[in-house]
Amino acid sequence: MSGAAVEDRVAVVGLGLVGGSLARLLAARGVDVVATDVSPATRAAARRAGLSVADDLAACVAGAGLVVLATPLRVMATVAREVAEHAPASATVTDVGSVKGPVRAAVVAAGLAGRYVGAHPMSGTEHSGFDASDAGLLDGVRWAVTVDGEVEPDRLAAVLGLVTGPCAGTAALLLDEVHDEAAALISHVPHVLATQLLNAVGGAPVRDVALGLAAGSFRDGTRVAFTDPARTEAMVAQNAAWVAPALRKVVRDLDLVIESLESNGSAHEFFHAADEVRAGGPPGPPAVDHDATVEQVPRSPGWPATLVERCTAGAVVVGIGTTHVDVTSPRR
Repeated sequence: MSGAAVEDRVAVVGLGLVGGSLARLLAARGVDVVATDVSPATRAAARRAGLSVADDLAACVAGAGLVVLATPLRVMATVAREVAEHAPASATVTDVGSVKGPVRAAVVAAGLAGRYVGAHPMSGTEHSGFDASDAGLLDGVRWAVTVDGEVEPDRLAAVLGLVTGPCAGTAALLLDEVHDEAAALISHVPHVLATQLLNAVGGAPVRDVALGLAAGSFRDGTRVAFTDPARTEAMVAQNAAWVAPALRKVVRDLDLVIESLESNGSAHEFFHAADEVRAGGPPGPPAVDHDATVEQVPRSPGWPATLVERCTAGAVVVGIGTTHVDVTSPRR
C-alpha cells in the first residue's frame, strides 16, 4: 500500500487547526510546503514552529503544484478568486472543509472548476487555531475525497497521492452530495445535538449541581459543543440542505419518545432501532487495515467513476501508483 510521491510544492492557505496540522505533517514528511494566513500573529507562530510561511496568498501559491484551501467557509469565495488569479494554471486545487457543495460552487464561480478536487480529513478536535494544530491530528486518518461526476484524472491522482502518501491515510472517493449527506449525519447533526444538550443543562435551575455531577456520558455527549460556536453555526448553515431534514427526523423520533414516556407506553422501538449498527461496535475503523486484501484497480479510462462506485459501496483507497489504484473492500 503506497501513495504517489508528492514532488510539487504544496501551498496551504489558512493555518487554523486543520490547515496548521496539515502544514506541520507535510513539513515533517519532507514535502516542499509553503503556508500563509491572513493573521500576522498566526504567520509568526507558524514560522516559530519551523514552517515556511509566505506573507500573502500570491506569494504562497506561486509555483505550487497543489493548493489546499484551509480557510473558513465564509471567505472561501474570496480566497478562491485570489487563487484563480495568482496560482499557476497547472496547479490542482483542493480543500479540507467539512462541506463540499458550497466549496465547489465557490471554486466554480472563481473559474477553477476543472482544477478542483474536494477533500475532507475525518479528524478534528473542539479546539481551534494554529496553536491547537498538531501533525499527529491528520497522520494516518481517513479522508473523504469528492468529485461532482466529472474530474480530471491526473488532478484526482494528485490529491489521492497526497492523502495516501505523506499523510499516510486512506480515502473514500465520493460524489459531493453523498459526502454532504453523510457529513450531516455523523458530524453536523451531532454538533447541533451536543450544543442543545449543553444549552439544556446551562439553562436548568440545577445547572451547578448537574455540572458538578457530570461524568463521562455528559463529557462525551457535549465535547464538540465546546467548539467555537460561530464556526459550528457556519458549518451547519452551509450544509443546511442535508442538516435540516436530518434534524426534523430527530425531532419526530424524540417526540415519539416523549409521547411514550408521558403515556407510560413503550419506547422499545426507539432504543433498539440501531441494534444492527450497535452490534458492529463503535464506528471508526482504522485508517489502514493491514490485514485486508488489496486489489489493484487499473487507471484505465473511466477509473474515477469506477472508484466512486466502489467507495460508495464501502471500498477504501489505500494507495495509488502510476498505472493503478490500490483499494480494499469491506469485509462481509
